[in-house]
Amino acid sequence: MTLKTLLANMGMAVTVMVLCIPLALAVTILTYPFWCWIETRYAIESCGHSGPAEWCYLVVYVVMLFLAGIIWLLIRRGSAGRS
Repeated sequence: MTLKTLLANMGMAVTVMVLCIPLALAVTILTYPFWCWIETRYAIESCGHSGPAEWCYLVVYVVMLFLAGIIWLLIRRGSAGRS
């Protein structure tokens, strides 16, 4: 792997991490009923008067990064086969 490829991959990773922030915020708010169900079912504090708890945003963000990483690996695997 060349330095240029490494820097390109790092730039793409940072871009994905930054773009996932507003998307994770929106998904967390849209899934507010799910977080209330979690609180009711498992007695884990997840809903407050101002929306989902902070850990809910973090969980959604981490899941989105995980999914983005899986997609990235699949794309790279597919493009490596064409070389």
